Amino acid sequence: MEILGYVASIFMGLSLGMIGGGGSILTVPILVYLFQTHPVTATAYSLFIVGSTALVGGLSYLKKGEVDLKTGFIFAVPSFIGVYLTRAFVVPALPDPVFSIDSFVFSKPLLIMLVFAVLMVAASVSMIRTKKAGAKKAELSPTAKVVFIGLEGLIVGGVTGFVGAGGGFLIIPALVVLVGMPMKLAVGTSLFIIAAKSLIGFLGDLQHHAQIEWSLLTSITGIAVVGLFLGMYFSKSVSEKGLKKGFGYFVLIMGAFILFDQIKRL
Repeated sequence: MEILGYVASIFMGLSLGMIGGGGSILTVPILVYLFQTHPVTATAYSLFIVGSTALVGGLSYLKKGEVDLKTGFIFAVPSFIGVYLTRAFVVPALPDPVFSIDSFVFSKPLLIMLVFAVLMVAASVSMIRTKKAGAKKAELSPTAKVVFIGLEGLIVGGVTGFVGAGGGFLIIPALVVLVGMPMKLAVGTSLFIIAAKSLIGFLGDLQHHAQIEWSLLTSITGIAVVGLFLGMYFSKSVSEKGLKKGFGYFVLIMGAFILFDQIKRL
């Protein structure tokens, strides 16, 4: 099973390199099902693997001038706040189970996964949908744009903090659809945001995980980085439109699968 896990890790890196997201969606299942890692530990390990891989990718995109550091910073800082507030106050305040009727129990993990899946499907539709010809986006003043991007970051941070994901599946649509950023520039910018969020989160988790399997983490990360560079190479031959729709369909398939799996558990 571990061999399959390493092969799957290449595809995780490929996803990050091509579309700037999808890392946490793939990494946690890889760790849990193929490396037999405990789910709680897997979420912490995922932060290191995805964060480190995304950082390598972000630096590579930065060298090519395909990172908008200013927009990324304006988006990332409120996003960190949103993640912290959600993880510190909202998630702990949720009862578990959320509610029960006779023998039917609607648990907190089930609620989180359902919200996760629904958001993925909604985000994918926004990426796949083609804008009507002649449709123009209203231009915002520089100040209004900063406020708008900051609010987006806060909301996306809160949502990703709730579902426990890196957030590339929401960051990319926010940058492309709402901010109007070109897809390839959004990919590089997203990787920097994901790297910062994930590695900061991992540092916070270190105090709860005394024994870290560093050999496992570094080996998976190394293979994921190979996949990352493969993804970046292949992305050169894909158009902006094709990359955008490809991302949308990828998230749609993953979201539909998770949604179907969670509905079966109801």
